[in-house]
Amino acid sequence: MESWLTSFITQSLTYSLLVVGTISFLESLALVGLLLPGIILMTTLGTFIGDGRLSFYPAWISGTIGCFLGDWISYYIGLYFKNWLYNFNFLKKNQKLLDKIKSVLHKHSILTIIIGRFIGPTRPLIPMVSGMLKLPLNKFIFPSIIGCILWPPVYFFPGIVTGIAIKIPQNSENDYFKWLLLFISILIWLGIWLISKWWKIRKENIINTKPSFFTKKKIGWLAVLTMSFGIFGLIFIQFHPTMLTFRKIFSTILFGI
Repeated sequence: MESWLTSFITQSLTYSLLVVGTISFLESLALVGLLLPGIILMTTLGTFIGDGRLSFYPAWISGTIGCFLGDWISYYIGLYFKNWLYNFNFLKKNQKLLDKIKSVLHKHSILTIIIGRFIGPTRPLIPMVSGMLKLPLNKFIFPSIIGCILWPPVYFFPGIVTGIAIKIPQNSENDYFKWLLLFISILIWLGIWLISKWWKIRKENIINTKPSFFTKKKIGWLAVLTMSFGIFGLIFIQFHPTMLTFRKIFSTILFGI
């Protein structure tokens, strides 16, 4: 997959933006997005941004447009094919997930649409379910726009960091920096995932009747500790000599300087 993306993206700017827009669209499209490894594809695209093969702002705009189209088409699929969708085997088998999404949409529609954009299984379902519930467009469009603007750079970010690390010249000091940066990135991403998991359990008031080690309280504490170590590591790594090189490359990507 990566070799195909590389050869296609390096053909021209038009092709590269077409790839970004198409992946973002399919990731957001009702049910189809469930079949795609979103974090892997978007991180791969982020790597191309980090190593200079893809421009950040055009990719961001293209990803946002693809996301808009996926969200809004999914909304109208839910609105006009509601009866067929209720009889769809996948939704019948995942009725509990569907009921939970409906419940949180009724209580917190704006937050659910924005936060759900960043959670793999719910990303292609929430716009569709919003349509099935006939959620007013004014309640759907605003959070959809916010989520679609924020989603591409957040999902690009791990790949951008990886791409920059690849560009940094190799030596023993730089290799140590790269591994440390990777470890910190993993901690921060794990912390964000744990926070979203804790938030989901808290909002849905999930009561687990089976004994489980990962209770809501433990997930909360684990999220706090993981994010704390990640933030501490991020502060610590700022004093590493190679950070100057990293900042220069990062500034070039964002500001062209």
